[in-house]
Parts: sequence; C-alpha cells; structure tokens
Amino acid sequence: MTVTYIKSLKYGNVPHYEWETELLEQGDGYVFVLGQYGRKLRHHTKQAVFTINNWAIEFFSSSHWFTVSADIVDGRIHQYYCNINQPAVIQGNGISFVDLDLDLICRDGKWSVVDEDEFIAHIAEFGYPQQLVDRTRQELAALQERIASGQFPFDGTIERLAGQIQYSR
Repeated sequence: MTVTYIKSLKYGNVPHYEWETELLEQGDGYVFVLGQYGRKLRHHTKQAVFTINNWAIEFFSSSHWFTVSADIVDGRIHQYYCNINQPAVIQGNGISFVDLDLDLICRDGKWSVVDEDEFIAHIAEFGYPQQLVDRTRQELAALQERIASGQFPFDGTIERLAGQIQYSR
C-alpha cells in the first residue's frame, strides 16, 4: 500500500496535527485511507504525540467541506467522526485540510454536533470572516442532510471498505 501523509491545519494554515495512513481507494476528487492500529498522531497545538489504538477508514475530498473517520474496534465501526473543514488539498501522497472546529460525531447510533464552543472561540482568535462562519454552518447542515439521505460516502461505501480490511495488531 502507498503511504499517505495527512496534515490538519487551523485557519491561516497554522499546523494542528498530522499522521500517516495507507491509501485504500482514490476517485475523482476524493480518497479513502486506512489509519493503522498504533499510528502516531503528532498534535502541534498540544505539543505532544499520541498513539491511536484503533483502526480507521478515513475520507478526504477536494470538493466537500467535511472529512470522515470511521473508527474500527474489534473489526466493526465503533464511531463516525466528521470534521467540518475547507475542502482538502490532495497532492501526490499528501493531503491537507483546514479544520473549522465544528464536528459531527455518531456514537451508539446517535449523531451530535460537538466543539461549538471551540468554533465560537476560534472565530475571534483566528479572525474567521463572516462569510466563512456562515459557510461553515451551511456545510454542517448539508453534511447532516447527506447522512440522513444516505449519500456518498454514507451510502455503504465506508462499510464496504471496512469489511475488506484484514485487522491485526
């Protein structure tokens, strides 16, 4: 498999965190990658390196304003974690995106919005223009609709990819 490097940035291209994955599937303007069990996540904001002890199928798009991480525990999807972000830049074996704080997660079959307080704080701290604030909220609503109507990649694609992985530690 091809190693793919992921970089998350905060507004203004401030390094946030980065990690390595393996390319699973690439299409027109999107990629799916596999986050291996035990991968290292370098968190620039917290000046720390964390070990992630689960597998993950991750989705990045150069046209959509969200990412998806489907965390896999014991061979099954345990949770979905979606970042609202500016469309990803996909170049060669690198992917970067600007994280806009608002997240949509699904645990135990229930979707909820998290980090609203972080979003509000960062509007002032990073100087988000009003147009970006409005667009971020619109994109969150669009993602919720996409999930509710089963549109790609929430159309079974993530589950198909998760089912093809041979999980071991």
